[in-house]
Amino acid sequence: MTTNVTLRNRWSSQERALRRLAAPVSVLTAVHEGHQHGTTVSTVTRVSRRPQVLGVCLRPDSVLAKLATAEGRFAVNMLSAAQGPLARHFAESSRPDGAAQFQDIDWQPAAYSGAPLFDGALAHYDCRVVGRFTVGDHEVLLGAVVHAHSLDGDPLVSQDGELYAGTLIPVADHDDRTAQTPAPLGVDLRLALPLTPAKENVPT
Repeated sequence: MTTNVTLRNRWSSQERALRRLAAPVSVLTAVHEGHQHGTTVSTVTRVSRRPQVLGVCLRPDSVLAKLATAEGRFAVNMLSAAQGPLARHFAESSRPDGAAQFQDIDWQPAAYSGAPLFDGALAHYDCRVVGRFTVGDHEVLLGAVVHAHSLDGDPLVSQDGELYAGTLIPVADHDDRTAQTPAPLGVDLRLALPLTPAKENVPT
């Protein structure tokens, strides 16, 4: 017999497992009729290679989703390992509204969307909205990549509700069973910046 307690325990176990998914952290930005907005997400993924399409999950009441849909355009800033403070800032529900939330941040307007692109971000994607639909309690926003640019470096990563920054260690391309000890890890700094989602952000 399945009880409510059993179902709750099963959901909690599944939720814990899902939080173990590691993902790069990005800040989505959009501008519509002069109103700018940014929000931190850890749900950006490539949906299609040809054509190049990105997907991102947002809550239905997301300010970013509304602006992006109204404008038909948005931008993605994939953050570098050094940009933890930016991720925290754009995840704070108490941050200023509009252009004030970008004060003291170095950025340039995207060529296509006009949305803020942060200096030092690991990658920029300037996108055209090609789809928006609801899945469960979130909306999926699809964007065709119009322009993209990247830099060398390591990404900021979210895993189990926390942010991680450091050096990525490549996995050996062969199975070396003679090794006695694992190769030393690079610097892997756990930032004291739990990715507490703002109202419009996706739980991590």
